[in-house]
Amino acid sequence: MSSLNVQAAYDYYREHILRTEFFDLLAEHNLKTAGSIPGVAWELFGSILTGKQGSPGYGSDLEGIEIKSAKKRASFEYQYHLNTGIKKLEEDIRVDHYFCSYEADYNSFCVYHVAGKVLAAQYFSKWIPEYRRNYSTSIPASKRRQRFRRNIPYGLVSKTGTTIMEVVGGKLLKEEKNIGKVKDS
Repeated sequence: MSSLNVQAAYDYYREHILRTEFFDLLAEHNLKTAGSIPGVAWELFGSILTGKQGSPGYGSDLEGIEIKSAKKRASFEYQYHLNTGIKKLEEDIRVDHYFCSYEADYNSFCVYHVAGKVLAAQYFSKWIPEYRRNYSTSIPASKRRQRFRRNIPYGLVSKTGTTIMEVVGGKLLKEEKNIGKVKDS
């Protein structure tokens, strides 16, 4: 795996994600801050961090990488669609997954890396038959869910994953320089 651009990703975070004045205004007006940063902002963060470009079409967010973001201690949602879901599930087994776990005010966050093969047996491989049942033509169309959604828990990600970087109070505390040694269990 190539080296990471932690400082460049951190600089992007300081400029485009950590918007203190905006969050203060949201709080002043009794509006929630969590979820106010769109997923594509985290995908751009991941692109800067890894040096990988976005993938064309439906599939992983970046070339060989899936980026997930969620509020601290919340699970990470995966969505699969009718016509492309099996291909996406099979791809999720092969690609790397970066999980961005943030505090509600975005002042602190952690980025974890987990290889898809580590998640495959417990999640992706088990989801394939569930996905097929969900979209089975034997089920009336009105009973099928529009999207097949599943989650990977924060606890598993934090225990299994390699911490790539950690920001606390807006300051970079930790950066993993050698992620080639990914935890396999």
